[in-house]
Amino acid sequence: MKFTASPRAFLVLATSFVLLSSSFSVASLGTTMASKQSCSPAGACSSDANNPSVGELMKQSSESIVSMLGGIYEHSVWVAETFVQQQQGTFEDITTVSDLAAKLKEVVDSASQEQKLALLQAHPDLCEKVEKMKELTVESQQEQSKAGLQSMEGEELANFKAMNAAYKEKFGFPFILAVRNASKNTVLSALKGRLPNPKDQEFVTAMQQVHKIAWMRLLSKLNTDDAKGFLTCHVLDTANGIPAANMKIVLTRLSPEENAGVIGEFVTNEDGRLEGGPALKGGKEFTVGTYEWTFYAGDYFASKGTFTSGTPFLDVIPLRFGIDNPDDHYHVPLLVSPWSFSTYRGS
Repeated sequence: MKFTASPRAFLVLATSFVLLSSSFSVASLGTTMASKQSCSPAGACSSDANNPSVGELMKQSSESIVSMLGGIYEHSVWVAETFVQQQQGTFEDITTVSDLAAKLKEVVDSASQEQKLALLQAHPDLCEKVEKMKELTVESQQEQSKAGLQSMEGEELANFKAMNAAYKEKFGFPFILAVRNASKNTVLSALKGRLPNPKDQEFVTAMQQVHKIAWMRLLSKLNTDDAKGFLTCHVLDTANGIPAANMKIVLTRLSPEENAGVIGEFVTNEDGRLEGGPALKGGKEFTVGTYEWTFYAGDYFASKGTFTSGTPFLDVIPLRFGIDNPDDHYHVPLLVSPWSFSTYRGS
């Protein structure tokens, strides 16, 4: 029973990593595209309603499409240009942001090894000082600031510079990392962990990071209110071997911060699922961001007469997860007993 429900190189980060959460300018085109969006201090962004949907963008002229997409891969207008050329003016098969991202990725994946290397080499060096940030793209300036890299000093800064220099010397391109809400510790850990990689492996890893950055930037440039993604949940009582019926669950949106808050309270039905279907459905309410399910497992097991300790080992269980694709089905199951629980990205 549902109680309430609420509604030719490559764009990547400046400093070599991206928290895709900034407003966009197509620097490689020499013109600024004011793609309005709101970004939280933590780095989460939501696209502005004034941005075009995929369907609207695909109805525009080839020049307009290239203008809009030319900065998705940093200093790499050739990706958008090649995409338009390959489509030969026919865009009917591209209806979602996932479709569009896949087409752009195909262009890059089909490029020569030399072109891919040029993409990686075009990225700004992670050790750019704050005073040089004005030379970077707007995206890169904001992304580096959010990571807190400019706060490093002393031994930490010396180690960072040494690892960064060793990385460039070994692989021949800057270190690239695409992480939403990344901290400098995330960046430092990733750099340290990837430095020992073989060259072929790290080339592939760096290209994967580039595609992730492009995906996040694409999301911030387009309106996805017409997306068809949805969120479901299922709770199974592993102590008694039954669906967990009549368990209270609360869904909260944590980011973007301007849309944060409790979305709804639910009680599972006899099958341990949500009565009435998905908790979130459609692009206007099912948006990219960070969420949290709160499961009131202690109350549930008390109602079943299942033995628990005086101070329950598991009582209220918060489960934080991220939604990254507004087109996908996100299913969050919980398998729970008084002593343990597990979850996974279901289908």
